Amino acid sequence: MEKTQVIPFFDTYTSTYSYIVHSTEQAECAVIDSVLDYEPNAARITTTSAQKIVDYIQHHNLHLQWILETHAHADHLSASAWLKEQLGGQTAIGAPITTVQSTFKKIYNLGDEVFIDGRPFDRLLQAGERFHIGKLAVDVLHVPGHTPADMAYHVHGVGIFVGDTLFQPDVGTARCDFPGGDAQTLYQSIQTIYQFPDETILYMCHDYPPQHREASPTSTVGEQKKHNIHVRQGISEAEFVAVREKRDATLAMPRLLLPSLQINIRAGELPEPESNQERYLKIPLNML
Repeated sequence: MEKTQVIPFFDTYTSTYSYIVHSTEQAECAVIDSVLDYEPNAARITTTSAQKIVDYIQHHNLHLQWILETHAHADHLSASAWLKEQLGGQTAIGAPITTVQSTFKKIYNLGDEVFIDGRPFDRLLQAGERFHIGKLAVDVLHVPGHTPADMAYHVHGVGIFVGDTLFQPDVGTARCDFPGGDAQTLYQSIQTIYQFPDETILYMCHDYPPQHREASPTSTVGEQKKHNIHVRQGISEAEFVAVREKRDATLAMPRLLLPSLQINIRAGELPEPESNQERYLKIPLNML
């Protein structure tokens, strides 16, 4: 009987889960939400986290078909471009990434090397679209609210990779105060996920565990509906919006927001070298 493997990789510095998804009966696989390591104090990029993914794929003789992003992350740099250089595959993200590219191109005052039409992603995924990892069917769910471009991936027979919509029930939900974010919209997106059967496995993009437990990559629809501290059953949209907006007003910006977004809207590609053959990131002052 065909079995699907989901291999989680947890980056402790950014509390991010990346995943390899593949069937034991085929070589094709996908990587979801990869991490490129960045040390802000030294402005140094390394590939330790992404190399673990490469090692697993090569050790198991897999073929990297898809490099998927649930959205343009504000808390870590994407390793999509580096993984593509190492192993091939197509990079893909939700089609509304064009809105995010347009917003942050203006904020960073980026030049003609940055596009607002989805490039350099290889594939822009539409809400309701179906694609395949080998023979595994994947449905694309548009779940905006954290950003306008968030997508979740429902891998049939496996579960839903929810990105930054839901966290573990004792942590709650994603913030909605980034440009284009909206708490009411996030509530509605979560209701889309809650329409799935209670036993549906949800794969987290992040976990920020309280001290009494270890980080965990999975939850279920039923657990979320019963226990999520922000959006369990019985909490109205208005109640959720009030709680979410009040909490967002107290949150500091993610420590890697400024470097990450100018990389992640480019599918993980680094800025072109300047005349001295060095690469530079930009820091907008007093704009966020």
